[in-house]
Amino acid sequence: MTTLLVIAKEPRPGRVKTRLTPPFTPHEAAELAEAALADTLHAVAAAPASRRVLVLDGTPGPWLPSGFDVVPQCAGGLDERLADAFAHCDGPALLIGMDTPQVTPELLTVDFAACDAFFGPAEDGGFWALGLAHPDPALLRGVPMSTAGTGAVQRDRLLAADLRVRDLPCLRDVDTAADAQAVAALAPHGRFASRLARCTSVLAVTSDTADTADTGEDCGPGSRTAPPGRPDDADAQPPTRPASRPATPR
Repeated sequence: MTTLLVIAKEPRPGRVKTRLTPPFTPHEAAELAEAALADTLHAVAAAPASRRVLVLDGTPGPWLPSGFDVVPQCAGGLDERLADAFAHCDGPALLIGMDTPQVTPELLTVDFAACDAFFGPAEDGGFWALGLAHPDPALLRGVPMSTAGTGAVQRDRLLAADLRVRDLPCLRDVDTAADAQAVAALAPHGRFASRLARCTSVLAVTSDTADTADTGEDCGPGSRTAPPGRPDDADAQPPTRPASRPATPR
């Protein structure tokens, strides 16, 4: 049986999904990250595995289902953290990130009988899944992460090691608002889609209200001016856009 690994960040405002801000606030982006992580973990929980491990940067929350071992991420770049996750596995292991809430238990049900590695490419040029029959951290160390060529370099590394590679379906990561809409449409009954619908509804109401206030239009006969758009959450931090995106294996 296979060990299933999920590498993730604790979904806290200002630390996750920063490319979603704007249009969403840091708090809303964190809520979307939490929903994506919860969908991912529940898919892993429903897939056959000898062990399920959450490799976490942060502290577990109520979004974590039972049946998972939690281990901290090591220090260093993403390649080092991915390598370290595999270093603690004794047998076959499949690792995924938290950015593909559309993943299903069926996609995670892998059999290494006829191959040495599984590779799941992402639409942005990275990868959403990597499976190794015999985990070797050296296969990941030094791979440039968060680039359009990350996936190709990683797959070439597997082939250069003379491994038999089987490709998984290409999936889309959630990085931007457009990604979020596209991924939610693929899994419309999931937690992520539900949370996105609520956030988008609030965003639309806020935008409409602000537009009405700016133009001085009345809300209706005898009504007062529309209230201003709601402020950012109290715990929100100014939106940032990092140079790289470490939350997802790429």
